[in-house]
Amino acid sequence: MLFVWSYWKTIFTLPMNPSKEFHLSYSDKESLEREPRGESQQEVLRRAAKDLPIYTRTMSGAIRYCDRCHLVKPDRCHHCSVCDKCILKMDHHCPWVNNCVGFSNYKFFLLFLAYSLLYCLFIAATDLQYFIKFWTNGLPDTQAKFHIMFLFFAAAMFSVSLSSLFGYHCWLVSKNKSTLEVFRAPIFRHRTDKNGFSLGFSKNLRQVFGDEKKYWLLPVFSSLGDGCSFPTCLVNQDPEQASTPGGLNSTSKNENHLFPAKPLRDSQSHLLTDTPSWSETSAKAEKGKVGMSNPALTMENET
Repeated sequence: MLFVWSYWKTIFTLPMNPSKEFHLSYSDKESLEREPRGESQQEVLRRAAKDLPIYTRTMSGAIRYCDRCHLVKPDRCHHCSVCDKCILKMDHHCPWVNNCVGFSNYKFFLLFLAYSLLYCLFIAATDLQYFIKFWTNGLPDTQAKFHIMFLFFAAAMFSVSLSSLFGYHCWLVSKNKSTLEVFRAPIFRHRTDKNGFSLGFSKNLRQVFGDEKKYWLLPVFSSLGDGCSFPTCLVNQDPEQASTPGGLNSTSKNENHLFPAKPLRDSQSHLLTDTPSWSETSAKAEKGKVGMSNPALTMENET
């Protein structure tokens, strides 16, 4: 039941798309199309992105913009060429489920792998004694014995492939990475950081499975956040990041981990509750400055 339930949820859960605030307004899209490539278009994108909670950039340091969906890409969002839309925290497009695996169904996909593996191991283990009897001529000479042999081989082969795939995704969860981020590390304004979104094993696990442990093994949505913004642990201070006003200490108890330039959304900030956060005044002041601290923005077609 859990295997079928997880598989169903993985297939029929629609991938989440960026919210309206990441889409360019009608006037901005007109300005973008009307202006020649250069500083004018950069200014249009700068106005659209200045208040958005985005920290990652393209390889050239520009804001990640999708010219197909006409939106500023949130962190960890990518355009799927199969679905022809931008998917929040996209991991990959899976042909086995005919769906994109991303923020909305990644937990279901993990549970589907786990229960599939347990199901195949159970079948292989219970069929092993009859598989041995097949080779020792201990079974009646009927067509059913060939079914037993096929069943054991199928269960054993799927167990091997599923164990490697499930182990790989368990490692991704522990490091707070997606499949796409393994092949191309996220680029922040200060530098490329392959562990930029990692908050430690416990918090990485909670970000996918949620705070309520009673829901961890059930294919019900319990992931933290909205998929549009994610807390980061920046290893080095961003040279273009605006300084914290009022002399407030923006570093955490571990001095190697710094808060991002923009305040986190409420749904994500509680992942960092063991560290000091900004005051409401400093957060507002930072919001006013961050628009001027962005690097030169250029349009890039990134899939």
